[in-house]
Parts: sequence; structure tokens; C-alpha cells
Amino acid sequence: MRARLLESHTIGPEVKHFQFDVPGLERLDFTPGQFVSLRKVIEGREITRAYSIASAPAGNRFELCLNRVQEGMFSPYLFDLQPGDEVEMQPPMGFFIPRMPFRDAVFVATGTGIAPFRGMLLSPTVRQSGASVTLLFGARYPEGLEYREEFERLAADWPAFRLLATVTRPGDDWRGLTGRVQQHLDDALEGRRDLDVYICGLKAMVDDVRQILKNKGFDRKQIVAEKYD
Repeated sequence: MRARLLESHTIGPEVKHFQFDVPGLERLDFTPGQFVSLRKVIEGREITRAYSIASAPAGNRFELCLNRVQEGMFSPYLFDLQPGDEVEMQPPMGFFIPRMPFRDAVFVATGTGIAPFRGMLLSPTVRQSGASVTLLFGARYPEGLEYREEFERLAADWPAFRLLATVTRPGDDWRGLTGRVQQHLDDALEGRRDLDVYICGLKAMVDDVRQILKNKGFDRKQIVAEKYD
């Protein structure tokens, strides 16, 4: 199948939000948190890259949140796509999805690791579950907190949702949390051990948070993780 770009715009330093559809397909079936693989022959090489879907199912459309890898080949190509351009894709797959029945959870994300969580938070599966969700989201700079205003609106409208945003390099006008997500894990957990924790980001952060949780007595079945490197 092929994905056709409908629109893209910048949402952070070297980060873009993309909206695609799949021509000829009435509905793209996927579970929030899954990924799609895009494929293209560039300079004689066939390159395939997997990207988490940053949206909930909606007809034949899906959205991505991607950062430009300066030394890479594929992300610069995607950043140069224009509306109407198409790229080959493989159907959605992956196991980083909400566990059913969905129960109280903490989502831990850094950088574009926020993508699958946005899809989960926008989905009826999570929104209508009755469970409480805390999103612990970290970035280097405030402008690197993709979708922050959207999540703040979500928190204002959804009493069971809480946003904890933290940055490691705050400016003078930043009034939120500072430091790495690991430093605020206790605030996110609120002393509880009866919930699930989903983690997405770079390997070092994921491994560190996973070890902290194990030291706190969390069973491995309560920890769902996906690494981006």
C-alpha cells in the first residue's frame, strides 16, 4: 500500500507532524501505539524505517511525529515531501499498545517518543475506560515538548488525565518541572504499585526507568516499553 501526504507542519526544533491517508483504502485498521514502516529507494538503496503512529484510528488517515536526523537519509526525504506525494508503506503492526482491560497507568515519554502516547490518549479505548492516566513527558527545551498545548487542553477537559512536563534546559520563562523524567517518577506514581507503566523513548531512558520500577517492586508484566534506538 502507499501513503499519501496530506499536510505537514513544524511542531518543534527539527520535528514535524505529518498527516497521511492511504488512497484506495476505506479504513486503516490499527491499535493506538502501533507503527507503520515506510519504504523508499534512495541513491540506489532500499531503505525502510518504522515510525509510531501519533493518532487514533480515523478512516484511512494516520499521523506521524518525526524528527529530522541530520546525518540520515530517510527523514530528510520525508521532511521534503509535498502534499500529494506518496511513499510506499507496510500495514500497521507492533505490540506497544494499551493492555486490555485498560487500567490506571503512567505514560513516560521523551522527545518523539510521545508519538504512540498521543494516539493512545486520543483513542476511545483509553478515554472511555474510566482509568486514570498520568503522562510524564520530558524534553531538553520547552519548545521540544511536542503537543504540550494540546495535552494541557486535554488535562483541563478530562479529570482523569494529568500532565507532568519537565525539561532539562529551561529558559528564564519556564515555570514547570525541571530535570529528567526519572527525577519525577515518584510524583507520577504517587506511591502506587497497582498500575501499569508504559515507557517510550531512547534506550538509556527506557532502561533506567525500567530498572527504577523493578527496584520499587513492579512486576515486569506491569511495564510496557518501546525503544527508539
